[in-house]
Amino acid sequence: MKSSYTNKEQYYNDYLGLEKILDAQFPESVARGIDAHDEMLFIIIHQAYELWFKQILHELDSIIDIFSTSIDDNSPDFQIALHRTNRIVEIWRLLVSQVTVLETMTSMDFLDFRDLLSPASGFQSVQFRILEAKLGLKMEHRHESKYYEYQLRGEHVKHIKSMETKATLFELIAGWLERMPFWKEAYWSSFSKEHDLGGSTHPFWEKYRKTYLEGLNNKELQQINMTAFDNMFLGAGESNTRLSAKACQSVLFINLYRDYPLLQMPFQFLQKWLEIDELMSMWRYRHMSMVRRMIGMRVGTGGSSGAAYLKGAMEKHYIFGDFTQLTTYLIPRHNLPKLPKELSDKLKYVDL
Repeated sequence: MKSSYTNKEQYYNDYLGLEKILDAQFPESVARGIDAHDEMLFIIIHQAYELWFKQILHELDSIIDIFSTSIDDNSPDFQIALHRTNRIVEIWRLLVSQVTVLETMTSMDFLDFRDLLSPASGFQSVQFRILEAKLGLKMEHRHESKYYEYQLRGEHVKHIKSMETKATLFELIAGWLERMPFWKEAYWSSFSKEHDLGGSTHPFWEKYRKTYLEGLNNKELQQINMTAFDNMFLGAGESNTRLSAKACQSVLFINLYRDYPLLQMPFQFLQKWLEIDELMSMWRYRHMSMVRRMIGMRVGTGGSSGAAYLKGAMEKHYIFGDFTQLTTYLIPRHNLPKLPKELSDKLKYVDL
């Protein structure tokens, strides 16, 4: 069947919609006849942020779609998810560095037009709030969540909250980790015979717990609560992490045995999301420092506490902090229990 599509000659300006984009800057100072040269910079910087947020959401939605299926770690889909995650990392690095351009504006430059912005505020970036929600930040865990009700339009608050009814990236990654097939009995028969410690838990975790304790110095023995270890990895009680014991086991196992070829990609994937968490925090820190320099202790244009609010959000809005807790329980490579051949063979590339 002949396609009805006809080739259309594209022109650069038309294809990119440049007339709309380049004619979308309307400095309020110009409208009011006030001399405020840097308002144009302020507008363009924030429009650029919103364009990049749109691209991040485009990448994130595709990753969520991939993880919403029963993802095969050895499938092209997983490589695609990792590649797009890497792209998000690079975009966030760009967003952090973009603050440097905004910092060329001095306090007096900003004061030339600051009062014209009120009550608009970067807090009202709906795309960024949706991004946080899709990653896994719940409204109840947001810093000063009361601001959302009166800072944002009702339909925007509703839209952000609606994200909480859908599977977040954090939840999908947790589910993927729970499906890791490391603990099948067939992989551990020889290990069980060699390391029979008489416990009721999996022989690997019996051995690992013993090895970990033996590696702690006296100060660490006093500071580290092994009850938390038992709750997190053995499911012995209530844990202080959102991850299940199965997911915690998989995260720690991937980190410990990352040098096996088939664990490298899962390791890189987890590390990239920790890096994104860190970059988002760094972006908030740069923003907070700039605001302190620009307006000191004054309130934000939207009515928040300004730099104090940004500091609170920076400290509280980590999405993947549960994963970083687990690094407490790593041990050196030379102390790692040797994996049984039945399992180690499965973690290598198969000979063709």
